[in-house]
Amino acid sequence: MDILPALGGPIVAMRIVKGTGAIQVAPTVPISFSGYGWKARTIAGDRGGLNNLYDADNAWTDADGALHLRIKQRDGKWSCAELEIDRGLGYGTYTMTVRDTTHLEPSAVLSMLTFDDWGGDQHYREMDVELGKWGDADAKNNAQFAVQPFYVPGNVAPFILPEGTTTHSFQWQSGRVSFKSARGSSLAPGVPLVAEHVFTAGIPSPAQERLLLMFFATPSEKTPLQHENEVIIEKFEYLP
Repeated sequence: MDILPALGGPIVAMRIVKGTGAIQVAPTVPISFSGYGWKARTIAGDRGGLNNLYDADNAWTDADGALHLRIKQRDGKWSCAELEIDRGLGYGTYTMTVRDTTHLEPSAVLSMLTFDDWGGDQHYREMDVELGKWGDADAKNNAQFAVQPFYVPGNVAPFILPEGTTTHSFQWQSGRVSFKSARGSSLAPGVPLVAEHVFTAGIPSPAQERLLLMFFATPSEKTPLQHENEVIIEKFEYLP
């Protein structure tokens, strides 16, 4: 259990007992991108409602330093990509520049998010920039900003992402997170914005969260993933 139940009602007593043995940490593969160290996931995981395989071979940088993330077939299942930054960054502005994602199949999703495995009391401190249609080929919107839990009204802000290179950011402050997306390779003053949204309710405080870059397949009866998909992230930046 991530969160212990509160005493009262059907819970009449509670006791915590220290466990034994060593914690088993899943193996990862190191990768360097945009001046930061990252850890590539190597084991399966539930992401976007589907248990996907994850393979470090699906993440690499090219001669120009751009990060490639891929979804490919392995043993009859889709093998996806996930990178976790090797340090906590906390409050600040997180930015990624991505080459065209409008070519992706409807069930492929790219996400930049914060996540805290031990933060169940604050919905895992998850805040997301998500690019994709979540398996709905007929969806008008192909991107969204979100804070968790997503099912709370007002916690998701969908929008239409145009073709071409785009830049996405969120500025995390105490009690507030401001998202922006724009055409091109920067969010410099005067750049035309594609979308922006500010959330002020349910904003987590920093703890053990890490930034993740994920490229994964989502479940869809109408349009399940058919082919290998790839995205290219030109750069990641963080400003405190």
